[in-house]
Amino acid sequence: MPAHTPHFCDHHTWRNHTHIRDLTPLPSTTNLEVSKGKVKPFVNSFRAKVRPEQMPFNIVHGADGFPRVILTDLTGSSAEVLLYGGQVVSWKNERREEFLFMSRKAERKPPKAIRGGIPVCFPQFGNFGSLEQHGFARNRLWSLDSNPSPLSPSNSQSSVDLILKSTQEDVRTWPRRFELRLRISLSDGKLTMIPRVRNTDSKPFSFMFALRNYLSVSDVSEVRVEGLETLDYFDNLMQRERYTEQADAITFDGEIDRVYLRTPTKIAIIDHEKKRTIVLRKEGMPDAAVWNPWDKKAKALPDMGDEDYKTMLCVDSAAIEAPIVLKPFEEWRGRQELSTVSSSYCSGQLDPRKVLHGLI
Repeated sequence: MPAHTPHFCDHHTWRNHTHIRDLTPLPSTTNLEVSKGKVKPFVNSFRAKVRPEQMPFNIVHGADGFPRVILTDLTGSSAEVLLYGGQVVSWKNERREEFLFMSRKAERKPPKAIRGGIPVCFPQFGNFGSLEQHGFARNRLWSLDSNPSPLSPSNSQSSVDLILKSTQEDVRTWPRRFELRLRISLSDGKLTMIPRVRNTDSKPFSFMFALRNYLSVSDVSEVRVEGLETLDYFDNLMQRERYTEQADAITFDGEIDRVYLRTPTKIAIIDHEKKRTIVLRKEGMPDAAVWNPWDKKAKALPDMGDEDYKTMLCVDSAAIEAPIVLKPFEEWRGRQELSTVSSSYCSGQLDPRKVLHGLI
């Protein structure tokens, strides 16, 4: 299978730009330590000094011991990002409605992954390889990146740049050297994530990547996903057999674990009871994974409540079927944007196809 064409940037010039000009009192990274299962911060909360057109962000330390970045925008929306895993764990609108699911039994103790929010799956998705489930990026401690590669700024946005670099421990299990960067932005109520992987090794390597979106829904049996009809998918419940989607929309009445292939750039997740549609837009990640464990699997998962499956659905942006290949000093870039539209689709007030074709 052909590899995706990476997005390249000149490796001599991208380091000479900075998105956040001064992070006080930190020079380049937050000094943190993982010890005895807890994250121990050595810095106080601070407010980042950013360009005039940008909202500042705060770093706070939760009761669970995890340092987290708090983003807010001019509409009153907010997002929380953990340095552990580089993981978004909350995204709320101005009415404080939560759009992301978090398991009631989520384990918040390294090296466990946190079930909920938006985990970063790298360099492997699921068990599509020999590494641990979904790779190791989601259970590593990331750092603030005070010198990110240049990206177009957006007015009235609140954003943070994070970085994860390969360690000796990582190289022992996956012998490649890399830099994984992630920009998380909140603007006009939209949550945007821009991941970038850079090959800092002397030889090419390939990897998979996914943003696992745990979406909060009212009742998964009342949710439908549009934009994936007629597409081929791997069914992980059937030994990854390849099938073609026959339904005109995906609905849910049992366990689902699929990877849809060569998907469109827009997918709509329509929640009838909450009268809202979550719109997922993506670039550089051609696949889309859809997962819900349903009742039996949920009861078997130690970090998930028995009834949690009813109020969650994963619809992921991913590059799985054809791993991304990078030569030395090349960089891949992806993009995901999550937004919401108030809707009463069941009463005909919203045509999801208008959403999918950019008319809403």
